[in-house]
Amino acid sequence: MLPILTKPLLQYGVEEALSAGISNMSIVTGRGKRSIEDHFDNAFELEHQLNGTSKEHYLKEIKEVIDRATFTYVRQRKMMGLGHAILTGEPLIGNEPFAVILADDLCTNDRKSVMSQMIELYNKHLCSIVAIKEVPINQTQNYGVISGKLLDNTSNEYSVENMIEKPKHNPPSNLAIIGRYILTPEIFNILRSIKADKTGEIQITDALKILALEGKVIAYKFEGKRFDCGSLEGFLEATNYFAKEKGIL
Repeated sequence: MLPILTKPLLQYGVEEALSAGISNMSIVTGRGKRSIEDHFDNAFELEHQLNGTSKEHYLKEIKEVIDRATFTYVRQRKMMGLGHAILTGEPLIGNEPFAVILADDLCTNDRKSVMSQMIELYNKHLCSIVAIKEVPINQTQNYGVISGKLLDNTSNEYSVENMIEKPKHNPPSNLAIIGRYILTPEIFNILRSIKADKTGEIQITDALKILALEGKVIAYKFEGKRFDCGSLEGFLEATNYFAKEKGIL
């Protein structure tokens, strides 16, 4: 719920999903996060206060999001990593492909959203897709990192051969996975079968590695900007970028 200018990061993520034709939002929350559900709901007292004021357009913006999307929620009772969070969401998703958007990775593209690009790629390959970007080698320990081969010399698509979660030494490349995925439902059975790592977390990279060995994972170096809003530097960078876009700075 951390805001960038006038709306929280999660709303940017929902709007990106909507831009890609996704209208069913299944949100995995946790203890103390009721504000997420309240944000995507009608607030009659607030509406009454804002109607007819100079801030009414903010209300219109969130109401358009609410009207276009359906929201369901499930709680992750233990913080056991992204893989566990995705598995927790299985009852909301069922047996169909689905997208994963991590809201603290804020992505923007004026022409076509990152998730729209990835859905086009999924329709082409019909397998799991992960978004990647190049990072400095000395930062790879902060990411899941892939190794793979370009599908052709002109594309940004890689056939993934291996992936390592936060490598401390000798990373296989500088191609880091960021918070955008399209996953096939077979991922759920794999997540159920793998064990937690030394930190007690179930890693989505460990599950995807199994699919990669079967040639079922494509990594995509997307077009657009990405801001790591989980860090102070990324949050400030995103705030300044969107402020300039809106002519505030």
